[in-house]
Amino acid sequence: MTTLKSKLKEDLTAAIRARDELTSSTLRLTLTAITKEEVGGKTARELSDDEVQKVIAKEAKKRREAAEAFTQGGRTESAEREKAEGAILDAYLPQQLSDDELNAIVGQAVEEAKAAGAEGPRAMGAVMKIVNPKVAGRAEGGRVAATVKKLLAG
Repeated sequence: MTTLKSKLKEDLTAAIRARDELTSSTLRLTLTAITKEEVGGKTARELSDDEVQKVIAKEAKKRREAAEAFTQGGRTESAEREKAEGAILDAYLPQQLSDDELNAIVGQAVEEAKAAGAEGPRAMGAVMKIVNPKVAGRAEGGRVAATVKKLLAG
């Protein structure tokens, strides 16, 4: 069993013992998503820590999007619960990059792409190939793409 998955299980047990309903339900849903990912496909397999982290990031993103939808729909109580669940999941993810750090990484990648001959908005793919490995798991793809577009346009 991966260390991150075992940590989730240990934290789930602790949350159940502490009668922390929010944490225990959030971790149960996340472990279910991990198990679903493991048995999905042609053969069952054990996920690596990186793959488990991707599942957790996907679950956290779902919580953020649901909180936003609930807020727009005027259901603040449900939105608050989704935000709280997202905060619990964020504790298992690497620290997210700040806007300044992301701009610096993307700026450097834009310079590398320009040096390789890529220019203007069409250089998006080349820049993303350079940036993605550097920010993997520490910045959401949409946020990275928006920053790349902004720096290529400006």
